[in-house]
Amino acid sequence: MFAQQIINGLTLGSIYALFALGYTMVYGVLLMINFAHSEIFMVGAYIGFFILALLPGILPPIIPLYFLIIFGFALLFTGVLAVAVEKMAYRPLRHAPRLAPLISAIGVSIFLQNLVMLAVGAESKPYPETFGVAQFEFSGLHVNSHQILIFTLSIVLMVALQLFITRTRMGKAMRAVAQNHIVSQLMGINTNTVIAVTFFIGGGLGGVAGVLNGLYYGSIKYNMGFLPGIKAFTAAVLGGIGNIKGAMVGGFALGILEALSAGYISSEYKDVIAFVVLILVLVFRPTGIFGEEVAEKI
Repeated sequence: MFAQQIINGLTLGSIYALFALGYTMVYGVLLMINFAHSEIFMVGAYIGFFILALLPGILPPIIPLYFLIIFGFALLFTGVLAVAVEKMAYRPLRHAPRLAPLISAIGVSIFLQNLVMLAVGAESKPYPETFGVAQFEFSGLHVNSHQILIFTLSIVLMVALQLFITRTRMGKAMRAVAQNHIVSQLMGINTNTVIAVTFFIGGGLGGVAGVLNGLYYGSIKYNMGFLPGIKAFTAAVLGGIGNIKGAMVGGFALGILEALSAGYISSEYKDVIAFVVLILVLVFRPTGIFGEEVAEKI
């Protein structure tokens, strides 16, 4: 049972980790919490829902092609949506007191949530079962094809992001902007472009996480982003908000902890335990696992 719960936790943690990357990237560059990221996650799930419903009437059921189209569209659309949110709701408030963009983020979250509710309805929608779910058994452990897809795709995207951040020119510019906006501008870096790219990548990964969440649980709803959003934020704080590796480790750790809680204690307490973790981290180690104490400049 322990090994089975670890597998379940890694699957859930993969979604949390992808989701948490959006929070931690935006915080690393702008030092703000993008609470509208939960609705980006939700919009990504609906993009996958509509594309999955349309594809069988357009293309033959070629699973790799379907996945490429679904995740490609979800990443592109949610990435563009995140950039639009940044340009309209956050950029005008960039030099305002820190509370102003936070309130703006909450307002964007409420706006997007209600917009989707009015557009598609308030009821839950079953995710299209365009292809079946294959079941595998290894030494008594049960794994399905969706779990393999979620874990594999998440690892590939996280490795690609890490390589992008550490090996590319834009990734170096993002790290420079995260360290100091003013100095990076003096070095010739266009901070607006870097911030837009950061929102695009974070939003795109959140959209992919939304599709994976819909595939895994089989249903979506207009307010589906709230609870996973809080847990992804918890994962980001646990790993060290602003740290890419920390978001990944925090996501997997929280997913495993939640799965073990559901398996050994009760599924009714798994959400409570996630929030207890958030409180404990904020009280005893606010910087998280990989976070560093930053001296305040005078």
